[in-house]
Amino acid sequence: MKKILIFSVILIACKTSAQDHFAGVTTSSRVGILNVGINPAEIPNLSKKFEINITGMSMNFSNNIIGINDLNSDSNIEDLLFTGDRIVNAGADIEYSGPGVAMKWKKWGFGISSKGHIKFDVVDVDPKFANAIVNTNEITENDPTLFIKNDYNQRMTGVSWGEIGFSAGRTFFENKKHQFNAGITLKLLFAGSYANFGIDKFEGNVKFDVDNNSAALTTTVPVNVNFAYSGNLADRFTDVSDYTSSVFGKLGGVGTDLGINYQLKDGEKKYKINAGMSIRNIGSLKFKDSNNSSNSYTLNIPENDPLNDPLFLNEINNTESLVELESLLDDRGYLSSKKSNKDFRVNLPTLFTMYGDFKLYHKFYVTGYIQQRMGDNNDNRQITAQNSFSIIPRINLGFFEAYIPFSKNEISGSNFGFGFRLGGFYLGSGSAISSLINNSKQIDFNMGFRWAFL
Repeated sequence: MKKILIFSVILIACKTSAQDHFAGVTTSSRVGILNVGINPAEIPNLSKKFEINITGMSMNFSNNIIGINDLNSDSNIEDLLFTGDRIVNAGADIEYSGPGVAMKWKKWGFGISSKGHIKFDVVDVDPKFANAIVNTNEITENDPTLFIKNDYNQRMTGVSWGEIGFSAGRTFFENKKHQFNAGITLKLLFAGSYANFGIDKFEGNVKFDVDNNSAALTTTVPVNVNFAYSGNLADRFTDVSDYTSSVFGKLGGVGTDLGINYQLKDGEKKYKINAGMSIRNIGSLKFKDSNNSSNSYTLNIPENDPLNDPLFLNEINNTESLVELESLLDDRGYLSSKKSNKDFRVNLPTLFTMYGDFKLYHKFYVTGYIQQRMGDNNDNRQITAQNSFSIIPRINLGFFEAYIPFSKNEISGSNFGFGFRLGGFYLGSGSAISSLINNSKQIDFNMGFRWAFL
């Protein structure tokens, strides 16, 4: 269990970090497949008649506790994460933009794209609860009782999935000054792996047991817990290879993106304003692997149980998978009112997005972007997403483009980054400047290459 709790921090060392993927590139006036990813109505605006996406990668991590300056060779990760009273939230998120092709024809645009997703999230974890598990030695005879109570669903969840998207968009009104587009992307979803542990509105005590020289956990009221797993993440979800080897699993659903786009023109192929609105990731993933399991229980650990020894925290700490933890609690008789499903669905991270790209003067532009999640991150069947907004000033010289994104999200706060595009190659980060001059709680990195012609 300790390995699961600190997995999000381990990922820092594996170069992951943030949650606005491909910051600065997706709203560039050099319109391509990445723009279509945030709004399918952009596809009739392709800068060239054809574009081929070769490859792209965006790796992101954000948290609300640990800053870059807090990390050094002497850092105790558990102490950094779980000391204090702030609820812990962290997310590691990788998006791979695979081979794709797009074209425009008359007033139409069409495209095929491929993506892979890997996510791991810690959602609203109580630091006292987590610290009691990973640092059981801190519960001593001098501080024998710790009362824990919260009003939310604490989650640790991991997921991987792939998708193939088919996009179409059309300009349905155009004159010398104005242009309106609409577009849609239909996605075939391939469920890879999934794991979730949720414990809702926990209320209980951690007490030091003198006879056994250990700390024991009890509940003061019954609480709801959920264990769900599928694919490679059934036995563990602390190994990055368990995610990467199962991104494209079995066909498990259909997703949809819908969008509209408006341009106030400034010449035949240029604009003064390019604005859009979209709803992305409508749909859900169905997991149908042979080792599927989704079980919801009532957890009750009485203080004086004549049928069982106390549930010691080191027993929980020694488990290495959700399967082991579930079996431990079930075998001891602490789980009841079981509701079980063999196959189950999880909701995609549906987002409402709006943006506007404004030409300030000659080659200088500024973009405003906002995204709002439409799901509840505390729901055990929800893939998480962050609310955020960005302001991105940039200069576009045609073959070369540079931008400085400023972003703010609900977990890591404010960040400044830097990126550039040279032809079809791009490289950037939404937190590069913050990481150098500030104690940023976010690190992110993206790069890729696409080829446009005619």
